[in-house]
Amino acid sequence: MVNVTYDPSGDLNWFDPSTGTTWVYNLGDIAWVLASTALVWIMIPGVGFFYSGLLRRKNALSMIWMSMMTLAVVSFQWFFWGFSLAFSDTADKYIGDLRYFGLKGVLQQPSVGSDRIPSIAFCVFQLMFAAITPMIAIGAAAERARLGPLMVFVFVWTTIVYDPIACWTWNPNGWAFIMGGLDFAGGTPVHISSGTAALAISIYLGRRRGWGTERLAYKPHNTTYVVIGTVFLWFGWFGFNGGSALSANLRAIQACIVTNLAASVGGLTWMLWDYRLERKWSVVGFCSGAIAGLVAITPGSGFVGSPAAVLFGFMAGTVCNFATQLKYVFGYDDTLDIFASHAIGGIVGNILTGLFAQKSVAGFDAITVIGGGWLDHHYIQLGYQLADSVSGLAYSFVLTTIILWTMHFVPGLRLRASEDAEILGIDDAEMGEFAYDYVGLDLAAGPGGGRGHDFRDDTHTHGDVPLSAGGREPRHVHMHKEESLESAEEKRAGAVGVGVAAA
Repeated sequence: MVNVTYDPSGDLNWFDPSTGTTWVYNLGDIAWVLASTALVWIMIPGVGFFYSGLLRRKNALSMIWMSMMTLAVVSFQWFFWGFSLAFSDTADKYIGDLRYFGLKGVLQQPSVGSDRIPSIAFCVFQLMFAAITPMIAIGAAAERARLGPLMVFVFVWTTIVYDPIACWTWNPNGWAFIMGGLDFAGGTPVHISSGTAALAISIYLGRRRGWGTERLAYKPHNTTYVVIGTVFLWFGWFGFNGGSALSANLRAIQACIVTNLAASVGGLTWMLWDYRLERKWSVVGFCSGAIAGLVAITPGSGFVGSPAAVLFGFMAGTVCNFATQLKYVFGYDDTLDIFASHAIGGIVGNILTGLFAQKSVAGFDAITVIGGGWLDHHYIQLGYQLADSVSGLAYSFVLTTIILWTMHFVPGLRLRASEDAEILGIDDAEMGEFAYDYVGLDLAAGPGGGRGHDFRDDTHTHGDVPLSAGGREPRHVHMHKEESLESAEEKRAGAVGVGVAAA
C-alpha cells in the first residue's frame, strides 16, 4: 500500500518512513502537469503531419507513421531505462545510473524537478519530451530511409544522445545545471540535439535523386497538413513550455504568454521575408516562422519578459529563414530544413536567454533564484549559454554519426533505402499503404469512372506525375527534359491514380 493521505486543504500527503518527512503534493500542480503531458503528446503526431504535408505524396504516410512509431519506441525505452539514465537522483554530471530501471521505485517520492509533484507525474511529463526529440530528428530521413532500422535508431539515439544531454541540463547533478545554464524547456536537449542529429542524418544518407535539379523543386503536396501540424504544435507548446514550470503558477502563465507571442512574431517575420521575394503571402512561410519562434523561446520561456519575446520571435524568423540556405552552400540534403529551424533556432534562443533572462521573471514561482542575464548585469550567463549550446551541438553530431555508421555495418540495419524504393516512394516500398487511396476511390466510381480526363498533380512536382484516372498510364503533364529520362515506374510513384476527381 502507498502511504498517502489527504490533509484538510485537500493536498496529497506522503509520509517517508526512512526520513520521517511528510511531503505535500499540490493537486492543482499535479493536474497541470498531467494536462501538459497530454498537450505535449499531441505535438508528436503534429510533427508527423507537418513533415508529411511538406513532402511528396508518395512519402506522406510514412512520415505520419514515424511519429507514432517514435512515440511507442521511446515510451518503452523510457520505461526500460531512459528515465533512470536522465533523472536518477544518484546520477553523475553526465548521465544517470539504473536505479530506476523498469521504473522500479518511481511512484510517490518527490520528483527531481519539483517537490510539489510526485516522481511518477514528472516521469510521464518528461517522457513526452524524450519522444518528440527523435521524431524531430528523423524527419531528415524523409523520402530515402528504411523504416525498420529507424526504429532501432530511435531507441539507440534516445539512450546515447538524448538521455545524457537531458541529464546534464535538467538533473540537479548535471554539469550544465550546476554551472548555471538556463534552459527552461529544452533548447539544448530537444532542439539543438535533434536539429544537429538531423544534419548528421542528412550527411550520412546523402542526397536524394535529382537533388539540385527541378525534379526536387516541388511544392508541399498538402499545405493543409502543414497547417494542421502547426496547429497541433502551437497548441501543444503551451504544455511544452508552460508545463515546464511543473506548477500552476504565475511563472507557467508567463511562459504561455511569451510562447504565443514569440510564435506569432516569428510567423509574421518569416512570411514577410518570403513576401519580399515572390510577393505572395505564404502559409507555409508563416507556419515555418511560427515554429522557429516556438523553438527559440523554449529555453527562455520561464526566464524572460513579454517584450523580449517579440525579439525572440523576430530573430528566430529572420535567422532561421536565412539559415535554410546553408544546405545549398554546404551541399547537404536536409529535406525539411530541420537543422535550420531547430538547431539554429535553439542556439538563437539560448543566446537570447543569456541576454534577456531576468531574476524577477524566474521568481514568479516564488521558488527559483537565478543570477539573470545581461539585463541584470550578470554577464557570465552568456558564456554559460554558449558553452551549453556548443556542447549539445558537438555531442549530438558526433554521437549520431557514430550510431549511423555503426548501424551501417550491421547486417539488416543500414538506413539508406534503395534507389528503387526512393523512386517508388517509401509508402509503397516499405509499407504497401498510401496516404490517399486514389485507386480505391476510382474503383468506387464504377468502370471507367473518370477515365479520359487529364489531371495535373496539385503539387506541381517535377517527376511526381500522376496517372490517368484509370491508373494505367502516366500523363505527360508539364514535362521537362530531365524527366524524359525517368523510368515509367518513377512516374507511377508520384500518385496511385487520381480517381478522387471522378469520385
